[in-house]
Amino acid sequence: MTGSIQTLPTEVVNLIAAGEVIDSLAAVVRELVENALDAGATRIAVAVWFDLWRVRVADNGTGMDLTDLQQAASPHSTSKIQSRDDLYKITSLGFRGEALHSIAALAELEICSRLTGFEGWRCTYNTQGEAEDTEAVAIAPGTVVTVSNLFGKWRLRRQGLPSRSQQQRIIQATIQNIALCHPSVTWQVQQSDRSWFTISPGKTAQQIIPQLLKQVRVHDLQQLTLDVPTPDQGNKGTQETKEFTYNSTPKTRHGASLHLVLGLPDRCHRRRPDWVKVATNGRLVRSPELEQTILTAMAKTLPRDRYPICFLHLQICPSQIDWNRHPAKAEIYLHSLSYWQEQISQAIEQALRIGAENFDTASQSHRVGKLLTASAKKGVYHLDESPKPERNPSDIGLIELKAVAQVHKMYILAEHDTGMWLIEQHIAHERVLYEQLCDRWQLVPLEPPVILNHLTPVQLEQLQRIGLEIEPFGDQMWAVRNAPALLHQRDDCADALLELSLGGDLQNAQVATACRSAIRNGTPLTLEQMQTLLNQWKMTRHPRTCPHGRPIYLPLEESALARFFRRHWVIGKSHGI
Repeated sequence: MTGSIQTLPTEVVNLIAAGEVIDSLAAVVRELVENALDAGATRIAVAVWFDLWRVRVADNGTGMDLTDLQQAASPHSTSKIQSRDDLYKITSLGFRGEALHSIAALAELEICSRLTGFEGWRCTYNTQGEAEDTEAVAIAPGTVVTVSNLFGKWRLRRQGLPSRSQQQRIIQATIQNIALCHPSVTWQVQQSDRSWFTISPGKTAQQIIPQLLKQVRVHDLQQLTLDVPTPDQGNKGTQETKEFTYNSTPKTRHGASLHLVLGLPDRCHRRRPDWVKVATNGRLVRSPELEQTILTAMAKTLPRDRYPICFLHLQICPSQIDWNRHPAKAEIYLHSLSYWQEQISQAIEQALRIGAENFDTASQSHRVGKLLTASAKKGVYHLDESPKPERNPSDIGLIELKAVAQVHKMYILAEHDTGMWLIEQHIAHERVLYEQLCDRWQLVPLEPPVILNHLTPVQLEQLQRIGLEIEPFGDQMWAVRNAPALLHQRDDCADALLELSLGGDLQNAQVATACRSAIRNGTPLTLEQMQTLLNQWKMTRHPRTCPHGRPIYLPLEESALARFFRRHWVIGKSHGI
């Protein structure tokens, strides 16, 4: 029997390879947009015609001269790497040199490009990526790539693609994810010659996210940028690394920068973990370990079954990244992973604290202002809605909360130099106790032991899981020999232990213990007691919400009070004089 294994013809090999790189209209958009960003573009226009299987991407990047333009679609042609060593220090979005060549094999490809100060040129290419028709054209500096009749010779490939609506969502998500990583770029996207969506540039991703999530405002987000030393491969310290750049953005000589944009848990969150996004060096990637680090760091700050809004962008030395985890570079692995996880956890903790560097109540003041405006419109007088200069959060200085009064034996009224806050005493104390329990889960002996009745095997297992010593004490009776320190002197210790037996891990047991031990609403407090609680609460790691995800405080700025009491009015005019 003769062998049946044969070497594929070159043209078949090329088509298979092209189909692996370009598998959809979204892949065409992604590859062309990444090329535009690598060329330093700050304005990118994308147009898609689904019925014609056509994509056009125009940018204001550096452009190409005629020699480069004629070579652009050749196989494995790129300006981004030149030697084997370059593969280990990639800082560009593209580097394989196969995108344009693959597109030429699967569609009709036309490129117009012009370098600043030089003549513009237009080229069309055959299926081998060779330049055919070439002519001079008058265009602005930059590049315009038009891809038409994608998969025109592969009709079965078109039939296997998702529906048009699904392709629209994929393309939109592709552009939005890239925009998060490159906030300074202006995006104009059209569909069938009609405007589809636009994304305005911003200084950071904090200005981009509200354009993508309409229910989120800029002041619902907290951003933080930190310089992070690059660890050595053994994670025993730091090492000096060569300065590297990405997209004309210099990095620190000591390694990396960590940029974090976090939805404040008392203001915004999601029903699914679909907005926990990680990027490295300008590219959104999958990193299950880092994503789980974010979810863990945000645990017990959000309501039950809710997930954070978080965008993390690591700009680090390429030597720290292993791109071989996924052929399309969609998933990465970081060397010294535990080091990066620790840095991310600390950054999230810092972002959630209330301090001068991230103190921002503009969102709450905005909400209060809307209520005041609505109220004023019902009366004779109207508020002066002329724009006021915004208070710079950096001018607030160190926050000194002074307890003033207790309201309804439930809320602490505290003043500071820019307004006042209402703090709910029970959940503020719950946050304090919970973090103390997390830091020191201390079990103390019970003398005499607490006797519990009619425990199920599941309840017994749960009490043992969280470290309690329990033994039979008669028919359907058990003696509990120790308990959390916060509970052992309480009259309702038995009830609390029954509550702990009903399920959950150690963390949930700590939440339940903190909730039961916290000051109850309706409990009168002295000014000294209120001040002590405020001081303790301010220093917690996650002061914005309780472990169940409820907001702890409501800020009211002096500017909102001034508007309500109309202190900007001229008295004579208010009397009609």
